[in-house]
Amino acid sequence: MHLLFVTSIVPDGKPTTGYEIANKAIVDGLARAGARVTVLGFVWPGSQPLDPGNTIVLGEVDVRNDTANLSQKLRWLGKAVLSGLTVSSVKLRVITREKFQAAIAAVGPFDAYVLNGVPLAGAFEDCFADKPQIFVAHNVEHRSARENADAATGAVQKYLFSRESRLLSGLEQRLCRAASFVFTLADDDIEALGLAGSGRAAALPLVTGTAPANKEGRKIERDIGLIGTWTWQPNRIGLEWFLRHVAPKLDKSIRVTVAGSTPAGLKAAWPGVTFAGRVPDATDFVCGCAVIPLISRAGSGVQLKTIETFELGLPSVATALSVRGIADVPDNCVVADDPVDFAKAVNAMVARVRAGEDLTQPGDAFRTAQLARFDEQLRLGLERLETQLSSGRAAA
Repeated sequence: MHLLFVTSIVPDGKPTTGYEIANKAIVDGLARAGARVTVLGFVWPGSQPLDPGNTIVLGEVDVRNDTANLSQKLRWLGKAVLSGLTVSSVKLRVITREKFQAAIAAVGPFDAYVLNGVPLAGAFEDCFADKPQIFVAHNVEHRSARENADAATGAVQKYLFSRESRLLSGLEQRLCRAASFVFTLADDDIEALGLAGSGRAAALPLVTGTAPANKEGRKIERDIGLIGTWTWQPNRIGLEWFLRHVAPKLDKSIRVTVAGSTPAGLKAAWPGVTFAGRVPDATDFVCGCAVIPLISRAGSGVQLKTIETFELGLPSVATALSVRGIADVPDNCVVADDPVDFAKAVNAMVARVRAGEDLTQPGDAFRTAQLARFDEQLRLGLERLETQLSSGRAAA
């Protein structure tokens, strides 16, 4: 079976976001299942595809809001309003529909599309009707946009997120209806997309491929550390919750370090927090923390930072949303949603690490279980697709 994997950003071997980590995990899983996979999509500026022999690059694109100036943001918004598309899809309209179709034709014969996420599928929605489709819903995007609208303080921002939510809701419904099978990254998202009991949806328990922490080489350099793209609104909601409601309840001696792209307004609002910016190696950063707070309060799908923490075997305190979709939460993770309980758990864990106790656990068992379940769930969708393809061949 030859599949065309249509994705906004193609794997380049240097994933910087959860979306990119998930992309590589899914492509690798399809290959393990015996499928031939050709990847089609954009690359980050200056980047190269991980597997150029099986990748068609549409061009370079930078869709990040935090690197765009005001003029660029206004152009995106204007094009979105004129076209009736979401802003996330308009960002990928840097080539024409004709060039996009020519890129598909250059692939040669293939059996089906794997539409990976909504942005590129939404940018060229009418280009996929000629073959069966699998849709990968990384999140319930319209619900995340609605949460962003609810959290927005300005009228313009609230309107824009509300518009995005409305358009995403329609787009997700159409993609789900057209798909032979839908993969989500969390069980709850199946119901949220209206696919519960349909028999054509399954959740994929992802792995990141991160190696377990080396106990002997683990040097604790900071009490607690948070790392992420904090310019992404769902992440920012979690960070602000932690800084506003949890951090004041921590023991006064505990220092908080935040790594990753961070809006200037957050840095100014919490001068007692160390904002480290981008760090050379994310794994080294988290392995140097006594405890990892997992602080998701908005969004859907699975939290890749949670999976990475569990694969590394690091001690953590997590909100319930941070561990959604994970069947086996490790013993060295405490789940707490109340800020007081969350802070108490962090205080207790940090104190134990300071006293010399090793709270790390082997992450191999977690990763092995996730991978086995991933392959099992993936087969469900591929078997359904193969049945559809066989029926089509027989009819022909």
